[in-house]
Amino acid sequence: MTGKIPPSTGRTVEEGQLYRDLDRYMADRDRRLRVGPVGPDGRAAYVVEHDLHLDGRPVGRITPIHVGNLGNPRKFELLEESDAVAADPRYTRLLTAMAAVHGAAATPRDYARAAYDALGLREGLA
Repeated sequence: MTGKIPPSTGRTVEEGQLYRDLDRYMADRDRRLRVGPVGPDGRAAYVVEHDLHLDGRPVGRITPIHVGNLGNPRKFELLEESDAVAADPRYTRLLTAMAAVHGAAATPRDYARAAYDALGLREGLA
C-alpha cells in the first residue's frame, strides 16, 4: 500500500523505503526509519533500523508517523527506495530479532539463533 504525499512535493511513500530523520533533536542520532504498512489513516508503522541513541537499543522498535510528514525535506531525507527484501515481512521480523540480541557481548551464535527463531525455521514456516 502507498500513501500519497501532497502533489506539491511530488513524493509517494511506499512500504520498504528508508528515510533519515532530520529533526534537530535526531540529527546527532542518525536515526533511520524503514516504512512499514501504511494504514487508511495515513500513518505508517516505521521500523527504526539505525539509531546511535543509547548504543543502538531503540533499533527494531516500531514507531507510527503520518506519511504527510515525509513531504517536508527539512524533516526526512529519502535514503533508499523500496525493494523486495525490505518489503518482505520476514525482513522486519529478522531485524527486530537482531536488535534484541545486539550488544557488546553478542556472539555470532546469538545472531544466528535469533535469525533462526525469527524466520520460523524450527517450525518449517520460512
